[in-house]
Amino acid sequence: MEAGSARAMFDGVSSPLTQTFGLGMSGAVSADDLTSIERFFGERGAPAYHEVSPLADASVLSLFQERGYQPFEFTSVLCQPIDREFGITAERTAELRVRTISRDETSLWAETAAGGWSETPELASFISAFAAVVLESRGVVCFVAELDGQAIATAAMSLAGGVALLAGASTIPAGRRRGAQLALLDARLRLAASEGCDLAMMCAAPGSASQRNAERQGFRLAYTRIKWRLPQPPVAPHDVPTDRSRRALADALRRQRDGR
Repeated sequence: MEAGSARAMFDGVSSPLTQTFGLGMSGAVSADDLTSIERFFGERGAPAYHEVSPLADASVLSLFQERGYQPFEFTSVLCQPIDREFGITAERTAELRVRTISRDETSLWAETAAGGWSETPELASFISAFAAVVLESRGVVCFVAELDGQAIATAAMSLAGGVALLAGASTIPAGRRRGAQLALLDARLRLAASEGCDLAMMCAAPGSASQRNAERQGFRLAYTRIKWRLPQPPVAPHDVPTDRSRRALADALRRQRDGR
Protein backbone atom coordinates (compact mmCIF):
# COMPACT_ATOMS: atom_id res chain seq x y z
CA MET A 1 0.00 0.00 0.00
CA GLU A 2 1.20 3.55 -0.76
CA ALA A 3 0.11 6.71 1.05
CA GLY A 4 1.78 9.93 2.11
CA SER A 5 4.91 9.13 0.06
CA ALA A 6 5.30 5.97 2.15
CA ARG A 7 4.95 2.31 1.42
CA ALA A 8 3.19 0.27 4.07
CA MET A 9 4.29 -3.35 4.27
CA PHE A 10 2.55 -6.23 6.03
CA ASP A 11 4.62 -9.36 6.60
CA GLY A 12 2.70 -10.83 9.53
CA VAL A 13 1.55 -9.36 12.82
CA SER A 14 4.79 -10.13 14.67
CA SER A 15 7.22 -9.45 11.82
CA PRO A 16 9.66 -6.53 12.27
CA LEU A 17 9.16 -5.82 8.58
CA THR A 18 5.53 -4.85 9.15
CA GLN A 19 5.80 -1.06 9.08
CA THR A 20 6.00 1.91 6.73
CA PHE A 21 9.03 3.02 4.76
CA GLY A 22 9.76 6.52 3.46
CA LEU A 23 6.99 8.35 5.31
CA GLY A 24 7.26 12.08 4.60
CA MET A 25 10.28 11.81 2.33
CA SER A 26 8.49 13.27 -0.72
CA GLY A 27 6.51 16.03 0.93
CA ALA A 28 3.81 16.67 3.48
CA VAL A 29 1.73 13.85 4.96
CA SER A 30 -1.97 14.53 5.51
CA ALA A 31 -4.19 13.31 8.31
CA ASP A 32 -6.06 11.23 5.72
CA ASP A 33 -2.81 9.62 4.58
CA LEU A 34 -1.96 8.56 8.11
CA THR A 35 -5.50 7.35 8.76
CA SER A 36 -5.34 5.17 5.64
CA ILE A 37 -2.06 3.66 6.81
CA GLU A 38 -3.38 3.00 10.30
CA ARG A 39 -6.48 1.36 8.80
CA PHE A 40 -4.28 -0.81 6.56
CA PHE A 41 -2.45 -2.23 9.58
CA GLY A 42 -5.53 -2.33 11.82
CA GLU A 43 -7.51 -4.42 9.33
CA ARG A 44 -4.73 -7.00 9.50
CA GLY A 45 -4.53 -6.99 13.29
CA ALA A 46 -1.13 -5.31 13.31
CA PRO A 47 0.06 -2.19 15.17
CA ALA A 48 1.11 0.89 13.21
CA TYR A 49 4.90 1.22 13.09
CA HIS A 50 6.89 3.82 11.16
CA GLU A 51 10.65 4.19 10.66
CA VAL A 52 11.19 7.90 10.03
CA SER A 53 14.21 9.83 8.82
CA PRO A 54 15.02 13.22 10.43
CA LEU A 55 14.86 14.55 6.85
CA ALA A 56 11.15 13.72 6.60
CA ASP A 57 8.62 16.53 6.21
CA ALA A 58 7.75 18.29 9.48
CA SER A 59 4.09 17.35 9.04
CA VAL A 60 4.95 13.80 10.12
CA LEU A 61 6.01 14.76 13.63
CA SER A 62 3.03 17.10 14.02
CA LEU A 63 0.64 14.27 13.18
CA PHE A 64 2.47 11.86 15.45
CA GLN A 65 2.21 14.32 18.33
CA GLU A 66 -1.50 14.85 17.74
CA ARG A 67 -2.19 11.10 17.71
CA GLY A 68 0.01 10.11 20.62
CA TYR A 69 2.71 8.18 18.77
CA GLN A 70 5.75 7.19 20.80
CA PRO A 71 9.40 6.77 19.71
CA PHE A 72 10.82 3.41 20.79
CA GLU A 73 13.79 2.49 18.60
CA PHE A 74 16.81 4.39 17.30
CA THR A 75 19.15 3.34 14.52
CA SER A 76 22.41 4.93 13.39
CA VAL A 77 22.58 5.17 9.60
CA LEU A 78 26.22 5.29 8.51
CA CYS A 79 27.73 5.94 5.10
CA GLN A 80 31.07 6.11 3.32
CA PRO A 81 32.13 7.32 -0.14
CA ILE A 82 33.77 4.58 -2.23
CA ASP A 83 35.56 4.39 -5.58
CA ARG A 84 37.23 1.76 -7.74
CA GLU A 85 40.44 2.01 -5.73
CA PHE A 86 38.68 1.32 -2.45
CA GLY A 87 39.72 -1.60 -0.24
CA ILE A 88 40.13 -2.58 3.40
CA THR A 89 43.57 -3.57 4.60
CA ALA A 90 43.36 -6.00 7.51
CA GLU A 91 44.80 -9.28 8.66
CA ARG A 92 42.69 -12.37 8.06
CA THR A 93 43.02 -16.13 8.32
CA ALA A 94 44.91 -17.35 5.25
CA GLU A 95 42.46 -20.20 4.65
CA LEU A 96 39.48 -17.82 4.58
CA ARG A 97 37.75 -17.47 1.21
CA VAL A 98 34.94 -15.06 0.33
CA ARG A 99 32.73 -15.45 -2.72
CA THR A 100 29.32 -14.60 -4.10
CA ILE A 101 26.79 -17.41 -4.26
CA SER A 102 24.72 -18.72 -7.15
CA ARG A 103 20.94 -19.19 -7.08
CA ASP A 104 21.31 -22.95 -6.64
CA GLU A 105 23.09 -22.33 -3.32
CA THR A 106 20.09 -20.79 -1.62
CA SER A 107 19.94 -23.48 1.07
CA LEU A 108 23.66 -23.10 1.85
CA TRP A 109 23.34 -19.36 2.42
CA ALA A 110 20.08 -19.63 4.35
CA GLU A 111 21.35 -22.42 6.61
CA THR A 112 24.60 -20.58 7.34
CA ALA A 113 22.77 -17.33 8.07
CA ALA A 114 20.39 -19.17 10.40
CA GLY A 115 23.36 -20.93 11.99
CA GLY A 116 24.54 -17.57 13.26
CA TRP A 117 21.44 -17.60 15.46
CA SER A 118 21.63 -21.21 16.63
CA GLU A 119 22.04 -19.95 20.19
CA THR A 120 18.55 -18.45 19.88
CA PRO A 121 16.47 -21.32 18.42
CA GLU A 122 13.21 -19.37 18.25
CA LEU A 123 14.86 -16.92 15.84
CA ALA A 124 16.79 -19.37 13.67
CA SER A 125 13.73 -20.49 11.69
CA PHE A 126 12.69 -16.90 11.02
CA ILE A 127 16.19 -15.97 9.82
CA SER A 128 16.22 -19.03 7.56
CA ALA A 129 12.91 -18.08 5.96
CA PHE A 130 13.89 -14.44 5.69
CA ALA A 131 17.18 -15.41 4.07
CA ALA A 132 15.30 -17.17 1.28
CA VAL A 133 13.43 -13.93 0.56
CA VAL A 134 16.68 -11.94 0.52
CA LEU A 135 18.17 -14.26 -2.08
CA GLU A 136 15.25 -13.66 -4.44
CA SER A 137 15.24 -9.88 -4.06
CA ARG A 138 16.04 -7.71 -7.05
CA GLY A 139 19.47 -6.04 -6.98
CA VAL A 140 20.71 -8.10 -4.04
CA VAL A 141 24.06 -9.90 -4.10
CA CYS A 142 24.74 -12.52 -1.41
CA PHE A 143 28.15 -13.60 -0.13
CA VAL A 144 29.52 -16.46 1.91
CA ALA A 145 32.82 -16.76 3.76
CA GLU A 146 34.36 -20.24 3.86
CA LEU A 147 37.09 -21.61 6.09
CA ASP A 148 38.74 -24.84 4.92
CA GLY A 149 35.86 -25.28 2.49
CA GLN A 150 33.12 -24.90 5.11
CA ALA A 151 30.72 -21.94 5.12
CA ILE A 152 31.05 -19.98 8.36
CA ALA A 153 29.54 -16.57 7.63
CA THR A 154 27.17 -14.71 5.33
CA ALA A 155 26.53 -11.18 4.18
CA ALA A 156 24.42 -9.42 1.58
CA MET A 157 24.38 -6.17 -0.36
CA SER A 158 21.65 -4.32 -2.24
CA LEU A 159 22.69 -2.08 -5.15
CA ALA A 160 20.44 0.74 -6.35
CA GLY A 161 21.00 4.25 -7.67
CA GLY A 162 24.73 4.19 -7.07
CA VAL A 163 24.27 3.25 -3.40
CA ALA A 164 25.30 -0.05 -1.81
CA LEU A 165 23.27 -1.04 1.26
CA LEU A 166 25.13 -3.56 3.40
CA ALA A 167 23.16 -6.09 5.46
CA GLY A 168 22.66 -9.81 6.11
CA ALA A 169 25.74 -10.30 8.29
CA SER A 170 25.77 -13.54 10.28
CA THR A 171 28.56 -15.81 11.55
CA ILE A 172 28.18 -19.27 13.06
CA PRO A 173 29.54 -19.49 16.63
CA ALA A 174 32.50 -21.71 15.68
CA GLY A 175 33.56 -19.28 12.95
CA ARG A 176 33.72 -16.09 14.97
CA ARG A 177 36.88 -14.05 15.55
CA ARG A 178 38.41 -15.30 12.30
CA GLY A 179 38.02 -12.05 10.40
CA ALA A 180 35.12 -13.36 8.32
CA GLN A 181 32.92 -10.28 8.56
CA LEU A 182 35.78 -7.91 7.83
CA ALA A 183 36.62 -9.97 4.74
CA LEU A 184 32.96 -9.93 3.70
CA LEU A 185 32.85 -6.16 4.17
CA ASP A 186 35.91 -5.72 1.98
CA ALA A 187 34.49 -7.98 -0.74
CA ARG A 188 31.17 -6.17 -0.80
CA LEU A 189 32.67 -2.70 -0.97
CA ARG A 190 35.05 -3.68 -3.75
CA LEU A 191 32.22 -5.20 -5.78
CA ALA A 192 30.00 -2.18 -5.17
CA ALA A 193 32.72 0.16 -6.41
CA SER A 194 33.32 -1.99 -9.49
CA GLU A 195 29.57 -1.79 -10.25
CA GLY A 196 29.72 2.00 -10.24
CA CYS A 197 28.46 2.72 -6.72
CA ASP A 198 30.01 5.76 -5.08
CA LEU A 199 28.35 5.46 -1.67
CA ALA A 200 28.00 2.61 0.83
CA MET A 201 25.62 2.62 3.78
CA MET A 202 24.84 0.40 6.73
CA CYS A 203 22.88 0.55 9.99
CA ALA A 204 23.81 -0.11 13.61
CA ALA A 205 22.49 0.41 17.11
CA PRO A 206 23.64 3.85 18.34
CA GLY A 207 26.94 3.71 20.23
CA SER A 208 27.25 -0.04 19.71
CA ALA A 209 30.41 -2.02 19.04
CA SER A 210 29.09 -2.50 15.52
CA GLN A 211 28.94 1.25 14.98
CA ARG A 212 32.45 1.69 16.35
CA ASN A 213 33.75 -1.10 14.11
CA ALA A 214 32.13 0.52 11.08
CA GLU A 215 33.66 3.87 11.96
CA ARG A 216 37.09 2.25 12.21
CA GLN A 217 36.61 1.21 8.58
CA GLY A 218 35.78 4.75 7.48
CA PHE A 219 32.00 4.88 7.88
CA ARG A 220 30.55 8.05 9.37
CA LEU A 221 27.17 8.81 10.94
CA ALA A 222 24.74 10.32 8.44
CA TYR A 223 21.71 10.54 10.72
CA THR A 224 19.77 8.70 13.42
CA ARG A 225 16.54 7.08 12.29
CA ILE A 226 13.65 6.80 14.76
CA LYS A 227 10.97 4.14 14.85
CA TRP A 228 7.55 5.22 16.09
CA ARG A 229 4.52 3.26 17.25
CA LEU A 230 0.91 4.04 17.98
CA PRO A 231 0.11 2.71 21.47
CA GLN A 232 -2.37 -0.14 21.44
CA PRO A 233 -5.21 -0.80 23.90
CA PRO A 234 -4.41 -3.32 26.66
CA VAL A 235 -4.41 -6.89 25.36
CA ALA A 236 -5.35 -10.18 26.94
CA PRO A 237 -2.45 -12.03 28.62
CA HIS A 238 -2.39 -14.72 25.94
CA ASP A 239 -1.68 -12.04 23.29
CA VAL A 240 1.42 -10.61 25.01
CA PRO A 241 3.95 -13.07 23.52
CA THR A 242 3.09 -11.75 20.04
CA ASP A 243 4.54 -8.35 20.89
CA ARG A 244 7.48 -9.95 22.67
CA SER A 245 8.23 -12.12 19.65
CA ARG A 246 8.14 -9.07 17.40
CA ARG A 247 10.65 -7.32 19.62
CA ALA A 248 12.90 -10.37 19.66
CA LEU A 249 12.82 -10.63 15.87
CA ALA A 250 13.50 -6.91 15.49
CA ASP A 251 16.50 -7.22 17.80
CA ALA A 252 17.74 -10.20 15.81
CA LEU A 253 17.49 -8.36 12.50
CA ARG A 254 19.25 -5.32 13.95
CA ARG A 255 22.05 -7.48 15.31
CA GLN A 256 22.29 -9.28 11.96
CA ARG A 257 22.65 -6.08 9.98
CA ASP A 258 25.10 -4.77 12.60
CA GLY A 259 27.45 -7.58 11.60
CA ARG A 260 27.30 -10.06 14.42
